[in-house]
Amino acid sequence: MSSTSKIIPDDKLFSLAVTAIRRLQSAGFTAYLAGGCVRDILLKTKPKDYDIATSASPSEVEHLFPDSITSGKSFAVTRSPVEGVFFEIATFRMDHAYNDGRRPEKVSFTDPETDATRRDFTINAIFMDPVKNEFHDFAGGIDDLKAGIVRCVGDPEKRFAEDHLRMMRAVRFAGVLDFSLHPITADAIRNNSRMLARISPERIHDELTRILMESKKSGDSIILMDKLGLLEVILPEIATMKGQNQPPEFHPEGDVFTHTTAMLNIMEQRSPHLAYAILFHDIGKPATAKIDSGRVRFNGHASEGAHLAEEIMRRLRFSSEEMETIIYCVKNHMRFMDVQKMKRSTLRRLVGAPTFQIEIELHRLDCIASHGDLSNWLFLKDFRKQLAEEPILPKPLITGNDIIAMGIPESPRIGTLRTLAYNAQLEGKFKERKELLEWLKSQISKNR
Repeated sequence: MSSTSKIIPDDKLFSLAVTAIRRLQSAGFTAYLAGGCVRDILLKTKPKDYDIATSASPSEVEHLFPDSITSGKSFAVTRSPVEGVFFEIATFRMDHAYNDGRRPEKVSFTDPETDATRRDFTINAIFMDPVKNEFHDFAGGIDDLKAGIVRCVGDPEKRFAEDHLRMMRAVRFAGVLDFSLHPITADAIRNNSRMLARISPERIHDELTRILMESKKSGDSIILMDKLGLLEVILPEIATMKGQNQPPEFHPEGDVFTHTTAMLNIMEQRSPHLAYAILFHDIGKPATAKIDSGRVRFNGHASEGAHLAEEIMRRLRFSSEEMETIIYCVKNHMRFMDVQKMKRSTLRRLVGAPTFQIEIELHRLDCIASHGDLSNWLFLKDFRKQLAEEPILPKPLITGNDIIAMGIPESPRIGTLRTLAYNAQLEGKFKERKELLEWLKSQISKNR
């Protein structure tokens, strides 16, 4: 047991959590803050939420907090309102046999010390009594926080057998906190990495996204997953990028895997779309690598990468919207090499695409993590500024009906002529509808 007077949070949510704990304690029950919020308080980081652990049973919690919702009394977790804000209040418990690699078949109520032994990592097994300003640390979590270590509570082999996803969670906590894994915990992950294949794709997807979004350097987290044997289980296509050499004049940083993780490490404007576009953008290189004129080339790697990315995302149950956006970015990322040679109409379509902000950031990071030449990125930024006072993709001056009125029968040719007219408009050749109509008529007459 220890106490401190320096790190008590000062926010409304914390005050409401203390109100809930006071109510439980006044009724004669033990009640503490538990889990990640205590870890964050000790690290002087503002918690996102506050969970409460208590000796009160779910029924007793429901009695003290009207309008509570117990998701399953067998797991002893109740969502209880305090001034309209819901807190998860869990009864101290002991888990029994796990048979599905995710959750225990049953639980029994117990005391705080026994409850601590069922938790995943020592840094998440600390309790805090905010009323007395005391910490209860039965697993050595405070020392591990000071040392910057992620360590399983008790036997790591048992912890990972109980819930296989804890192996990825260990990577996430190490990445988020910039901690290292305890050697015994790391060895247990290597020994059990294959069990991750038993986890549902949805849970893998969610945890992987959190790793990419929350790690201080998500590229380093991907490297750690590789060292622990997790990457080849859930993303073997990414693992194959290791050792795939690239032309040193364009990629002095090293192989495809090194390049990709370097991009992830410098990612600032984080979004799942961008993170996965980075992760997948060069995934097609190993399959397309060929030696030509004394150097390795990757002809068609963007299209191959889009194909592999789609396979991975279907396997991990990405949404249709995620897949469409990420596949588009992967498939088209090489076109940025030619932007200074593009017609104005092509550039406007590129800049006006709904994916442009993701694409241009992907290109910027691609350059920084390799040759460092940002001339195409600067060109596009300047072009975008030139269009600041007008719509990038204005409403077409000429429609398909206008072309039909010229005597062209309904056919695919209508679409071709409409595109021809719109390209001329985007090039800035015509500002008025009448002029564009006359020009299009002349083009039609020339090609009859």
